[in-house]
Formats: sequence, C-alpha cells, structure tokens
Amino acid sequence: MQPRNPFQEPAGGGRKLRVGLAGFGTVGRSVAKSLCNNFADHFDLTHICNRNIGQKKVDWLPAHIRWTESIEEVLAADVDAVVELIGGVQPAGDWVRRALQSGKSVVTANKHLIAECGPELTELARKRGRRIEFGAAVGGGIPVLIGLQEGLAGDRLYKIAGILNGTCNYILSRMEATGVSFDAALQEAQNLGFAEADPGEDLEGLDARSKLVILTRVGLHCQVRSEQILCRSISSIEVIDFAYARELNCTIRQISLAQKVTSGGLRLFASVQPALIPMSSLTAHVHGNQNLILAVGESVGETVFSGCGAGGDPTAVAVVSDLFSIARNTRPICVSTAIEFPVEVTGEFTLPHYVRFTVRDRPGIVAAVATILSKHGINIDAVLQKPGYPHSRLPFVITLEPCSSTVMSSVLEEIGHLDFHVQPPVCIPILLR
Repeated sequence: MQPRNPFQEPAGGGRKLRVGLAGFGTVGRSVAKSLCNNFADHFDLTHICNRNIGQKKVDWLPAHIRWTESIEEVLAADVDAVVELIGGVQPAGDWVRRALQSGKSVVTANKHLIAECGPELTELARKRGRRIEFGAAVGGGIPVLIGLQEGLAGDRLYKIAGILNGTCNYILSRMEATGVSFDAALQEAQNLGFAEADPGEDLEGLDARSKLVILTRVGLHCQVRSEQILCRSISSIEVIDFAYARELNCTIRQISLAQKVTSGGLRLFASVQPALIPMSSLTAHVHGNQNLILAVGESVGETVFSGCGAGGDPTAVAVVSDLFSIARNTRPICVSTAIEFPVEVTGEFTLPHYVRFTVRDRPGIVAAVATILSKHGINIDAVLQKPGYPHSRLPFVITLEPCSSTVMSSVLEEIGHLDFHVQPPVCIPILLR
C-alpha cells in the first residue's frame, strides 16, 4: 500500500485553506498566481487587499476573489490565514496583530517587522493558538530558517555569515565581472527590478541587517536589536578596488556576520559591511542577485544554504510553503529554544585591513602614513600601486596586519587630516576565510 502523500489532498482532509492576501505587488502577484494556478486544490484565495485596487485588479485570477482596499474586510472574513506582503513595520504590524487576535494564522515576508517585533508576534500567536510563519523574510526561496531551526536543531551553532542582499551582490559582482562603475551597476540593477528606485536600505546594509537579526535569533538563539549591529555602506567601492583585490587573490562582497563568543560572558560580534574575501571562499563565487548563508556549528561544522534570495517567484515559493505548513499543522518556524541576551553586541572585529588612498602624488606620502600607523602599533603588510594613473589623482593601497576596528577608525581620522587626499581613504576589512 502506497503511503499517503500530504500534497494529494486538500488541507483538513477535504477543506481547502482559505487565504486572504494583503499586498499585491511583485511578490503578491506571484503568490496569487501560485495559489490559484498551481495549488488550487489545496488553497482558496478569497480576498486581495491593496491600495488603488482599481489599478491593481487583474482578469487572470478567478472571478470569485474579493478585491478590496479595506483590511477590515479581510480581517472580518472567514479566512484561515492572512498573508501580509505590504512591508514595513506599520501598518503591517497592526494588521498582523489583529489577524492573530481574530483567530487567523499569518504568513509574512516582512523582514523589518519580524526583526523588530518577531518575539512579541510569535508569543501572541502561541497564546491565540495560531501560527505566524516568516520563512520568506530571509533568503527569498531558500529554506534557511526551517533548515536552521529543524535541520540543525541537534547542533549548537555559533556563527552565521554570508550574502543576504541580492541588490548589493548584483552591483558588486557586475563591477567585478565587467568593470562598470558603481552608478552604472546600480542603474542596471534598477532596470532589472533587483533594486528599488530608492536603494538606500540595500546599499547602507539596513535590509541585510534585519535579516541578520532574524537569523541570529533563529539560528544562534540570541536576541539582538537592529540598531546594535554595525552597518557600513558599499557605495564607496570603486572598480579600482576590484583590481587591487585581484592582486590579493580576493574579491569584494557585502558580508553579514554574527558570531557568538561565550568566554567572559556571552558576547555577540555582528556586522553588515563590504569586505575583501579570498577567492577560495564560497561567498566569492556568488554572483548576480543570489544569496548564500553559511551556518557553523560545534558538531557538524559548516552548512551552506544558497539560491535565489529575491524576486517575486522565489519569495512566493517560501510564502506558499509556509501556507502548506499551516495547512498540515506541522511545527511552526518559531524559536522554542531558550533565547539568550548577550552582555555585549559589538562590531569590534580584529582583522587585517585594506586601505585605498587617492592622492595628489608627491614625495613622502607613504612615509607620512607609515608614521601614523606605527604610532598606533599597526604593521604594514604590503603597499600596492598600479601604474597608469595621473599624479593628480593617484590610487594606491596599503594592506595592514590585524588590528581592531576602533583603532583603525582613529588611524583613519588622523590620516584624513593630511593634505594630500583627493578623496577620503576607503577602508575595508579582509576576512581570512
């Protein structure tokens, strides 16, 4: 006798899961299409809520769907689950709370909301006997959260690192591969729909930071606030930096990193910033809008999750998968292990550094820089200078032996007062693996 396949019958042994959808943008359209075309035997999409619904309404969805601009109508309806895809902390937070309080489960792709309010909303869902699922909030279609919580539950994870923002990765990998400028690569990303018209949250690291907060809570069982995590922009990176990185057998990516250290009390080292990474690293070979998350545990070592981390269709896969989880009533994505609160959260890493100077060339520049570095106890590892650049705007690079980021900041401030700079120095940490 063949074992029963849970996908061969509707949820509840005969009744479809009734779904209300809040948000009909890129992801919302993909979710609606998937529910109505691919999984109509399992789900009944009854309501779609969005602003300016007259401009959003389409004729390729079933006629019975109720289109509305009122979330009140969705919350009052007889739906089993509300899918929240409007983004932002408000009004999405109020909608999610009210959905849970009214006896509905929730699926959301809202990374900012879960980063800020995840524990509160998870507890509310538990008290109401309902579910809140947020697998789509990190990694798009990559099942990283369920992988961390379920697949690696038997290990003690102490480090999570990787590439969490497809926009930044597209820009940096295009600059690396084709030599286009930062602005040109950003324009390409916007034209292809990989970057917003206002890409600030991506470029400054705020998008990846919210995802790192969630990963830290689910994977490392540490509670941290977004504002505690160091963020640095990728916007200072230029094509010349990739040329020098190649000289060091490295490339440049925006890297999100969280690492627990338990000696002397629990501390969390966490940051989102551009970094030089060796070409031997898996992250060096992540191109386009792909994501890669590396989890490191005491027993299993390194586990890698990679795939399409953004876009309507991949994110819709995660949303629909969460709806299947609710329909089957399997254990939700929520942190059941005791959560720890670090005594310190810091971006104070001790690492080698890459510093690019752009100067009006004259004798004594390297000596002046070396004097300040020596005063702060920092050793020079190498000095690199490519030929062919004008003396009025000459780039050169100094790589430094490991030093703390606080000391490095003081050094750069002092060096920045010297009068030969054409633009401020660009400093990037070098990850050793």
